[in-house]
Amino acid sequence: MTIHRLPDLPTDGVDATTSIIKIAILAVGGQGGGVLTDWVIDLAESAGYRAQSTSVAGVAQRTGATIYYVEMAPDTGRDPIFSLSPAPGDVDILIAAELMEAGRAVMRGFVTPDRTTLIASAHRVLAVSEKIVPGDGRADSPGVTEAVAAAAHRLVCFDMEQVAVDAGSVISSSLFGALAGSGALPFERDAYEATIRRSGRGVEASLRAFNAACDLALAGGKTPSVAVPEAVKAEARDPEGPEALVSEWRTLRNMIGDLPAPVQDMAGRGLRKVVDYQDLAYGRDYLDHLKKVIATDDAAHEWRLSIEAAKYIANAMVYDDIIRVADLKTRASREARLRREQGIGGDAIAHVTEYFHPRMQEICGTLPVRLGRWIENSPRVFGALDKVFNRGRRIRTDGIVGFGMLYGIATLKPARRRLLRHEVEMKHMTQWLETALSVRDINYDLAVEVLKCRRLIKGYSDTHERGLSKYRRVMDGLPMIRHREDAADWLRRLREAALLDEEGKALDGALKTIETL
Repeated sequence: MTIHRLPDLPTDGVDATTSIIKIAILAVGGQGGGVLTDWVIDLAESAGYRAQSTSVAGVAQRTGATIYYVEMAPDTGRDPIFSLSPAPGDVDILIAAELMEAGRAVMRGFVTPDRTTLIASAHRVLAVSEKIVPGDGRADSPGVTEAVAAAAHRLVCFDMEQVAVDAGSVISSSLFGALAGSGALPFERDAYEATIRRSGRGVEASLRAFNAACDLALAGGKTPSVAVPEAVKAEARDPEGPEALVSEWRTLRNMIGDLPAPVQDMAGRGLRKVVDYQDLAYGRDYLDHLKKVIATDDAAHEWRLSIEAAKYIANAMVYDDIIRVADLKTRASREARLRREQGIGGDAIAHVTEYFHPRMQEICGTLPVRLGRWIENSPRVFGALDKVFNRGRRIRTDGIVGFGMLYGIATLKPARRRLLRHEVEMKHMTQWLETALSVRDINYDLAVEVLKCRRLIKGYSDTHERGLSKYRRVMDGLPMIRHREDAADWLRRLREAALLDEEGKALDGALKTIETL
């Protein structure tokens, strides 16, 4: 990437209007777009420029970011004529605090190859349209990067969010540093640093982020390597506890080494997941289920069936229930993460309110098998209890009452195997595995696709019900295609159709197509 400085603008005998520098800053809430705009204005005015800023609010990631617009020109003694908003094809510098906002700017015509320096952070803030897709709804980030690079005169793009986090600051500081390093404004680096110092708040952290980003921009925008968080490093160590438990864990971990080499990595991840979810005995059960699949597999197929089984058996065994939710929300690591993400110091008090809406189905699932089934099979009892439990609740977990309530629910984990939900989930997992193995000899690729269909089932409450319904409908199409040579392709199409929309309209169309084959 070539980065060079714009030529110094004339200051004498020239109409100031003809030498206006136009800057658009696109940022969503919490990214410090207003702070960055104030810094740019202060920078310009301290250098003897006339400057003006405006802003047009967006609606977060729905209709786009807030657009902050700055125009500046040398003070020649004549009043420049400033505009109130950017115009397509008439922006010198565009700063985007997130990659997709850079893409939006290109689509709106703010970025042009003949003049615009584009400064964009390469990290992603997922849009609402990406989050609501049941499957992987993320947009193609590499494709956007290529498009904005082609559209801009110059591009400075790296993960400025990570640079800010590493420095203990916010992204506005690293964006300001990238602006300085780009050379797009006729100001020296010292002037930028002086601007930050004059702001008077979080100066040291802001300067660290500024300098790191400025150096990266000068070096060509190579994204720094991300340090591995301590929480992730801890997962690689043996768990602490009584020697007997540590010894059992090591035994299970050593059993992974007896599996086929291509399966070991995924099996190790799955083992750690199920042990964290329940206990070491549950981890042994996981390996037993996996070994049954491995016994039917071979190296000729590159152990693909076993690798998928290692992943999705773990997901099936780690189902979301009320106990799981309560356990996750009362872990010390969650409080530490919330404080880190919100920038809350260790001595500050953090107020946390959790929202719950349990249905009677979830309540029955946390009861012993016989009692839970009796309630489910008694419409009058089920309906009466549903009126009591099926409503939204907001629980303050920063207090002893709310936290104690969730902590008490989490302590039911040792009894999970005796509860109704566990019986239902294990029966369903057994049927799913049997279905996959039943078609293995007929069509190996089809068996792999059957295992992958487990990804349709996730979450709990209504989310789980919708996913389970889609899974059943996809499996209903299996008898119609199982003896076709392209059966694996058709099952994959059904699964992908089920992930396209929440209502299942695409899946309906795919099933109708199969019926006509």
